[in-house]
Amino acid sequence: MHHTEQCNCKCIQLGWNSLREQLDAVACHWVKNCLRQGRRLGERVKYRHFTRITQRCPLSAGKAVGLLLLTSLLAACGTSPPRTPNDLCGIFREKDDWYEAAKVTQKRWGVPIQVPFAIMYQESGFRYDAKTPRKYLLWIIPWGRVSTASGYAQAKDEVWDDYRKSTGRSGADREDFDDAIDFIGWYMDKTSTINGVYKYDAYGQYLNYHEGWGGYRQRTYASKAWLLPVASKVQARSQLYARQYAGCKDELGRGFWSRFWHWL
Repeated sequence: MHHTEQCNCKCIQLGWNSLREQLDAVACHWVKNCLRQGRRLGERVKYRHFTRITQRCPLSAGKAVGLLLLTSLLAACGTSPPRTPNDLCGIFREKDDWYEAAKVTQKRWGVPIQVPFAIMYQESGFRYDAKTPRKYLLWIIPWGRVSTASGYAQAKDEVWDDYRKSTGRSGADREDFDDAIDFIGWYMDKTSTINGVYKYDAYGQYLNYHEGWGGYRQRTYASKAWLLPVASKVQARSQLYARQYAGCKDELGRGFWSRFWHWL
């Protein structure tokens, strides 16, 4: 059985069989709904979800407390960044659902796994709730944010809407890891088509990601002396991740139990 800190959406995989049996059918149906929609409960659960459940189905006090405890535990570990952000193998060992999402993105968009992860690290540090800095009026009054970029991929409102329309993923959420990594894969694929940038070229891909396809063609990055070193960092991290992944790809492919017995 997977460790509970991995916080997958599946009730049984988490080992919460006894608690699951205590939940009313409606409440457990909500949990299964989460899985069916491809969401990770630990990344999506909020207090309002618990409130919605208790309002629409008659849970006893004990069951309500149990459900709240479950969602709190899942939220606490599901939303945290990986403990070893500089080690791609460590990230995948800790968060095997991220590895599954990465493989889906790789297959769907034809992108190497290391590049989207290098971009995501640079953009958000793998934080689901990352936002741009606040702006201030007269240096003291909060006045919105620098941009609408948010979530794992730091996607802005307009390009996120384009992604959802283009892919038909109308329910995609920037705070959901699966959606965010798929978005980066989609953007890289479009970059390759529009501007001819090789998908393994993390440097060129990041400049497109930051400046937009039009900005890249107009070479807006050339006037931003600070941006080119950042793109170089993304490239270096991508190369590091690629070397690490080459050394653990076979191990990760064996699955948890196979890796466990091999370790013994």
